[in-house]
Amino acid sequence: MSPTPAPSTRTLPVADTASVRAHTRGLVRRHRASLAKVVGLHAVAAVAGLVAPRVIGLLVDEISHGRSLDVVNSLALWIAGAVVVQTVVTWFARRASFVMGETVFAELREQFMGRVVELPLSTVERAGTGDLVSRTTNDVEALSHVIRFGVPAIFVGAVTTAITLVAAFVTGWQVALAVLVGVPILVLSTRRYLRLAPDGYLRERATYAVLNGVVTESADGGRTVDALGLRGRRRRRMDDALRDCYDAELYTLGLRMRWFPSVEFAFFAPVAATLLWGGWLISKDLATAGTVTAVALYVQQMAGPLDELISWLDEIQVGATSLARVIGIADVPPDRSATGESPADDRIEVGDVHYAYRAGRDVLRGVSLDLQPGERLAIVGPSGAGKSTLGRLMAGIDGPREGRVDVGGVRLVDLELA
Repeated sequence: MSPTPAPSTRTLPVADTASVRAHTRGLVRRHRASLAKVVGLHAVAAVAGLVAPRVIGLLVDEISHGRSLDVVNSLALWIAGAVVVQTVVTWFARRASFVMGETVFAELREQFMGRVVELPLSTVERAGTGDLVSRTTNDVEALSHVIRFGVPAIFVGAVTTAITLVAAFVTGWQVALAVLVGVPILVLSTRRYLRLAPDGYLRERATYAVLNGVVTESADGGRTVDALGLRGRRRRRMDDALRDCYDAELYTLGLRMRWFPSVEFAFFAPVAATLLWGGWLISKDLATAGTVTAVALYVQQMAGPLDELISWLDEIQVGATSLARVIGIADVPPDRSATGESPADDRIEVGDVHYAYRAGRDVLRGVSLDLQPGERLAIVGPSGAGKSTLGRLMAGIDGPREGRVDVGGVRLVDLELA
């Protein structure tokens, strides 16, 4: 192994879009049975929910034709039965969704923690405490929220919207054409949001990492800050980190404020269009009042699940960003390649060692030691003299830029980690 200076970047890697998609596809494959069960139950619940609007449309036609009260009563019983079935099936569907969400999150959490404990210590320390703390807290929490609650809500919204739309066109395709009024607005506004949101949320999560690092470092080094009179500098650093967080959150808030009004208009415009268009069709004897009523109810019924689906799309952007940061841990390369050599004894030799945290700025220059087994070493010096750095090299955490640190004739960085 040829040791190199610490890299200039201080952040852990973030998985790219292709890796996130591949990881998501893997999760879907491993849990396809649970996924099929969830989708099936939600489909049954959605179909049961379609009965009421259709029956109400029939009621309108029956009443307009002067049918008997018995027919009206029987149709009302159909509505009551459908509501009961929908309620029961929806409960089981949501339960299955939550169980699947908990299972998937548990798997992701175990994978993440397994990768975290295997990270090279040198990489973790160079990245700083904030980045890793942010991933194990903010990102895991955001991912947990999306998987536990967002995934079930998305299944409900997607399945219900699709089936309701099909039912509207089956009931009266001429009337249902009015639904398409809101599609251009919805597509254009959502497309713009999805183009800008990922980078915005990635920046937002990165500012959280910096803020966590500043807070943690200031708290851990409080005595040093007081002793060296660094309060003003640390306060300015905290203000800068908070300002970056504020700016990042303000940017994503602006995206949502421009997106949500367009989406809301796209939801309710089709309802008005359906009534106006349906009224014209009735006047031309191209549709019945019952058909227009049923389709209008379907269109209005779609607004609820579609609104929930779109609302969770915003949370999905946060979750996808957090997932990229969580699985990006796996992209950290090993900091050494073991040669398989075994030390001949316990003798530690430090030969003309040079080390730099930043290129061109050595903090150790030409240090040499020869420790025999049984000897004790005390490293004494002022803060910043390189005591901890030398200890890191002698512990094998980092390799020197120049020189060697051996135990029993074998370089420490060539030994396998215990």
